[in-house]
Amino acid sequence: MSGTLGDLGEFGLIGALTERVPPGKHVPLGPGDDAAVVAAPDGRVVATTDLLVEGRHFRRDWSTAYDVGRKAAAQNLADVAAMGAQPTALLIGLVGPAELPVAWALELYDGLRDECAVVDAGVAGGDVVRGPAVMISVTALGDLQGRAPVTRAGARPGDLVAVAGWLGWSAAGLAILGHGHRNPRAFVEAHRRPEPPYDAGPAAARLGATAMLDVSDGLIADLGHLARASQVRVDLVGDLFDVPAQMRDVARAMGVDPLNWVLTGGEDHALVATFPSGTALSARWRVIGRVHPGDGVTVDGAEWAGTGGWDHFGG
Repeated sequence: MSGTLGDLGEFGLIGALTERVPPGKHVPLGPGDDAAVVAAPDGRVVATTDLLVEGRHFRRDWSTAYDVGRKAAAQNLADVAAMGAQPTALLIGLVGPAELPVAWALELYDGLRDECAVVDAGVAGGDVVRGPAVMISVTALGDLQGRAPVTRAGARPGDLVAVAGWLGWSAAGLAILGHGHRNPRAFVEAHRRPEPPYDAGPAAARLGATAMLDVSDGLIADLGHLARASQVRVDLVGDLFDVPAQMRDVARAMGVDPLNWVLTGGEDHALVATFPSGTALSARWRVIGRVHPGDGVTVDGAEWAGTGGWDHFGG
């Protein structure tokens, strides 16, 4: 569709966007009324929300609208999975200037739709507003399916610390883009369009995970939240991390330590969880450390020198 948001108008845009995204099986009443109705068979609803701001979370010269849509959905759906829940629906808020091409907004919603399809969720509704820059608000809902939520507060001394998914790939991709390159594509695509291990969240809950979260700001930073909530110390073992040879090559060319990307890079949306010692973990979970009495996060028993990850209001 050609033209701009200003050409199409608010209600024309809403109509074009809602045609793009089916509400899904968990939404008995979707867009068209003052509010949607989302099924909650468990009787409880898991809810989370995020904002993406152009220039801060994405750049239109680095990512397509479709990529941004996949990423916007993924980072919220991963939060639902990290509670041990099944994602059911998204609510989307879109802010954009009147001169934004309609085609960009439609491709964004194609990305949202296709990422939702990975977990059999849908888009229940949302809002559109004119503004000076592109901003996307995503609220994700989920169903616990009769299970207790897996919070950050249940880790106990002696527990294993394990991760499902990639670590450091998005950070490597961001560094590659920042240096004006587009290859190796595997890392660049991981930054543009993360692939969280959604099904590992509910699976971890069924295995008896004591605490869990998704890695959005950096492993050390995010595990710091878990350590504080659980009042424990998490010790990571450097030799247990899988650092691909290609990542090592890229890091060497840039003069950086690839372990820094793995430990402090965000936006891979891997899931990290703690499990009672002796839990029979599937192959998709890699043990990377243990829980001890104390506080904070250490690497090979020592404090990590430097920042542990991203802080929106940090220096």
